[in-house]
Amino acid sequence: MFKRVLIANRGEIAVRIARTCRELGVTPMGVYSDLDRRSLHVSEMRDAVGLEGDNPATTYLNADALIAAAHDLGAEAIHPGYGFLSEDAPFAEAVTAAGITFIGPPVEALRASGDKLRARRLAAAAGVPTVPGSSEPCPDHEAAAALAARVGLPVAIKAAGGGGGRGLRVAHSLDDIPSAFDRARREAQAYFFSSEVYVERYLPAPKHLEVQILAPAPDEALWLGVRDCSLQRRNQKLVEETPPALFRNLEPAMGAAAAGFARACGYVGVGTVEMLVDTATESFYFLEMNARLQVEHTVTEEVFGIDLVACQLLIASGDWREARPNNIQPRGHAIECRINAEDPAAGFTPAPGRISGYREPAGLGVRVDSGYRAGDEIPSAYDSLIAKLVTWGSDRHQAVRRMRRALDDFVIEGVPTTISAHRALLSDESFLAGSHTTATVGELAARFEPAASPRAEIGGVVVVGGRQAHLWHPAMAASATQATGSTGGGAVVAPMQAVVLEVLVAEGDRVVAGATLVRLEAMKMETVLCAPREAEVTRVAVAPGETVPSGGVVVELEVDPVDME
Repeated sequence: MFKRVLIANRGEIAVRIARTCRELGVTPMGVYSDLDRRSLHVSEMRDAVGLEGDNPATTYLNADALIAAAHDLGAEAIHPGYGFLSEDAPFAEAVTAAGITFIGPPVEALRASGDKLRARRLAAAAGVPTVPGSSEPCPDHEAAAALAARVGLPVAIKAAGGGGGRGLRVAHSLDDIPSAFDRARREAQAYFFSSEVYVERYLPAPKHLEVQILAPAPDEALWLGVRDCSLQRRNQKLVEETPPALFRNLEPAMGAAAAGFARACGYVGVGTVEMLVDTATESFYFLEMNARLQVEHTVTEEVFGIDLVACQLLIASGDWREARPNNIQPRGHAIECRINAEDPAAGFTPAPGRISGYREPAGLGVRVDSGYRAGDEIPSAYDSLIAKLVTWGSDRHQAVRRMRRALDDFVIEGVPTTISAHRALLSDESFLAGSHTTATVGELAARFEPAASPRAEIGGVVVVGGRQAHLWHPAMAASATQATGSTGGGAVVAPMQAVVLEVLVAEGDRVVAGATLVRLEAMKMETVLCAPREAEVTRVAVAPGETVPSGGVVVELEVDPVDME
């Protein structure tokens, strides 16, 4: 077994991995950005190296800095957690070339699963059903329209280089295809540095089920149950459970298909094969493989009584044969709620800020994996996840009852959270019957109550084109005021640190008041910057895919003559 492992991540997953490391006698080492210097995950490490800056690109996405940190700390292996570089084949390759073990699948398996088109072809060759659509890049509007006519509308136009709902646009009619195609390509380039997209039939309200894979060797892939992850907003999961309440009859076929796909791409380690189920026909289709530890791995651990992080460490260190767990059998039911710093009543808008009060629920069958404490600041630069609340019961009814009680007992003050939405979702008839789909959260949006924490301090408003636009974070107020020109000058600036998704203007363009200039994303929430007045664009300072800091100039307009007086 390794002596030291660098955990190249932050928040709750870094804490969770560190605790398993200590149980196995492995010394956990960490990294942190300037924003995370005093975070909970740093206190869980024996030692940690600071990564200068707060931009993900220069910290947790900086492969060279992470490898250097591993060498400085004497780490023999790097665990990437989830997100960031966890599925990045060049990073895994660089780690291996540096003489360090990458705790994850082989590089070639990462490439096979990360390329969605290649993965579709592998799935088809392995006999795994795929959603009707293309298995090659779609070159233009005409080709997309032809595919839509063949597979039927609506269609999803999706990034070939990644998943998670990014670079995905839906066309409900042939007239929608040009704009959906162009936006999907721009987002694909911004997120995954490749503009390749493909087209497949869009299932508007499917079940989202996924199979947990455990593969000690390329030809030894096992499947450990099926999780239902259908309760989602913006293609991001809110609630997960295992086993699923419905479609249990599909589990053996889905498990066999997932294991077959893992073997086809030479997978080793812990991973997940995601599926969509057409509830009308009870047909299941391959969606993608996540070649990493999933956020929701916790529910599988609770039902199977197995530590999946320990499995990763044992496989990567070569100690699996001697220390593998025995008699892995499912028992009972588990549910996970992702507690995020978001306001459900405002469309799940992110709400970073300081946690003034924090008390976790406890009791039989209750688990909390958290990355924060009272007094901690939830930064806007990263994901809004605060904690994962997990309950186990001898059956689904008991697990649901425990989750309701645990949600009532969970106290988080100072920031809005999704707890109120989780209460509503777990009381909904469709969830209780197990018939909920990926459309359920949107259908129930009107029932979500405002978050318990007051949002008066977050309720900034800026007037754009004569209309009020509400701001979802107080830091936006000053920047947005500047962006609308009330402070003078012609600079339009980013309200928060964000990724540039799309630039809709060019130097020399004449824009009207309220015209969209740039689309940004921060904390998985999209926002737009608009022209405060009619003017000529004198400079575009950003490009899609770039990260712009809070207050950074994105576009410059000709100076308003009024400001020159």
